[in-house]
Amino acid sequence: MNRKTLIILTPAFPANESEEESIWLPAKQSLIRALNRSFPELEIIILTFQFPVRRDRYTWNGNLVIPFSGGNKGGIHNWLVWLNVVKTLFLLKREKEIIGLLSFWCAECGFVAHYFSKLYRLKHYCWICGQDARPWNKFVKRIRPKPSELVAMSDFLQDEFHKNHGIRPAHLIPDAIDTLLFDKDKEEERTLDILGAGSFSPLKQYDVFIEVVAAIKEQLQHTKAILCGDGSERTRIEEKIKETGLEDDLKLTGSIPQKEVLRLMKRTKVFLHTSNYEGFGNVCIEALYAGAHVISFTKPMNQRIGQWHIVSTKEEMIARALELLQDRNTVYSSVLPFDMNDSAKQFMKLFQYDNER
Repeated sequence: MNRKTLIILTPAFPANESEEESIWLPAKQSLIRALNRSFPELEIIILTFQFPVRRDRYTWNGNLVIPFSGGNKGGIHNWLVWLNVVKTLFLLKREKEIIGLLSFWCAECGFVAHYFSKLYRLKHYCWICGQDARPWNKFVKRIRPKPSELVAMSDFLQDEFHKNHGIRPAHLIPDAIDTLLFDKDKEEERTLDILGAGSFSPLKQYDVFIEVVAAIKEQLQHTKAILCGDGSERTRIEEKIKETGLEDDLKLTGSIPQKEVLRLMKRTKVFLHTSNYEGFGNVCIEALYAGAHVISFTKPMNQRIGQWHIVSTKEEMIARALELLQDRNTVYSSVLPFDMNDSAKQFMKLFQYDNER
């Protein structure tokens, strides 16, 4: 009997297994690794639309990856990418016993997967991960998905998608972490007061992050802070750091591998997440598992999560951070809200595939 196959459609994927590539969709990487562990007999094939920009097929942790090298060029070029994806899906349907398609984001990947799955009556689930729940997502009208086809990454996204598009995703499978990425045997001294991590985009509001660090430094003179990441806002962030006189107190690491960020988290007391919109925020649950306290403006889940503090304003964020940092009795314990092994099993239940060994 042929191995059963799950097809995953994604806009981007790592070009190889190196640590440098771990910055590409780390949560999606963790999901696939968890699927491999729990369902070793299942074949997974990944179709990546835009990145990496390469034409040759390759393997990633034993999984076949087929890139289409779109490069986010847009326009007619995107249609050619989608056409090539469909052609590849036709070929795979002839060769493989496909149990279904899983697409990341309700956008181009969900669009192609939706109509191909309808043609062959295959199961298709689309994981709503963040920006795709926003009101300006035009793909939702093109796809016209049924609630049963949609899987929200958080309670917030389930509500947001319903509010903006009139469709309530029927399924909820939370973002989660791969605990194997953490070195649990090696304890680190918590010498880092504040940490932030993410892409340097306006959405993340790192100007607020800098202002919070500056306010904390006024109360705690020896505050040490690090901000990990890179992006379009890099120059503006550097200028803001100089304006506030934090050159010696707030360090930028640039884009660094995921494991380096996780090691920093184990040394961190408070992880600040200043984004004004977030589907979940994988870095937040990573910081929690590393033992840090998290303070954010966004609340992804309705349930309370230990050591995750939700605030509404910058002033509240400053006050809460100071309270934690000044209290010698603050406990920094590892918190595991969601394990990616569980999320992987939830997905396979949707596909009615339970041959776990």
